[in-house]
Amino acid sequence: MGRIKTKLIKRITNDLVEEYSTDLKNNFNENKKFVDTFTTGATKKMRNVIAGYATRLSRFRENL
Repeated sequence: MGRIKTKLIKRITNDLVEEYSTDLKNNFNENKKFVDTFTTGATKKMRNVIAGYATRLSRFRENL
């Protein structure tokens, strides 16, 4: 089983994916840098969770 994402994480990530879907990659490290530039006030852990979830969503969308 995986970790459960909170509504805040899902909302922020979905907003980023909707606005910047072309800029998000399948690489976690690139997404981490991208999320760091577009989110303010996020802790390191929150940034990593958002970047990981965005990576997962971009991989899922690629397979559709």
